[in-house]
Amino acid sequence: MARRRRRKQRSSIEEAIAGIALIAPFFYIYSVTGSIGASACASILAVAVVIAFIIYRQMAAAARLRNSGIAEIDKMDGHQFERYLGHLFRAQGYKAEVTQASGDYGADLVLTKSGHRIVVQAKRYSKNVGLKAVQEVYGAVAYYRASSAWVVTNSDYTEQAYRLARSNNVRLINREQLIEMILQVKQRNSSTKKAG
Repeated sequence: MARRRRRKQRSSIEEAIAGIALIAPFFYIYSVTGSIGASACASILAVAVVIAFIIYRQMAAAARLRNSGIAEIDKMDGHQFERYLGHLFRAQGYKAEVTQASGDYGADLVLTKSGHRIVVQAKRYSKNVGLKAVQEVYGAVAYYRASSAWVVTNSDYTEQAYRLARSNNVRLINREQLIEMILQVKQRNSSTKKAG
C-alpha cells in the first residue's frame, strides 16, 4: 500500500514536471519572440527532454532491480530467505545465526556486532507485512537479551505496522531498503575483488 502510494506520488510529480515543461517554454519563448511557431517548437523540445529523462529513470530503476537479485528473492520460500539474510548480514560484518524453524520465540535470525545483539524477523511476502511481525520480534528482544529488533521484508509494511514499530523502536527494513543493502554489499565485494 505504501509502496503503491509512493509510486503514484512519483508519477504525479513526473506528470506535473511534463506539464510545466510544456507550458513554461511556450510562454517564455512567446514573450521573447512573439512567435507561436517558435514557442510550440520550444515546448515540444522540452517535453521530449522530459520524456527522455523519465525513460532513462525507468531503465535505471529496472537495471537496479536486476542487479539486486530481488526477483530471485521473491521466488524463495521463508527458510531460504532467512538463510539468504544470514549471508547478507555476515557480508556486512555481523555474526548471524539463523534460529530453529519452530519455537524461535519471534526471531528468525540473531545478529551480533560490536557487542550488540539484534533479533530479526524475516518476512518473504508478496503482500504488506502487518502488526504481528512487529509484535513477534519485539517479544523476542527479552528472550534473546537483544538490544534491538528488526523486521526485514521483500515487500513493505502496513501503516499500523509502521506506527507500532515507531512506538516500540523496531527497525523496519522494506523492499527498497533491502535492495539498497544488497547493492551496497555487491558493490563492496566488487571493489574488494578489484583491489585484491
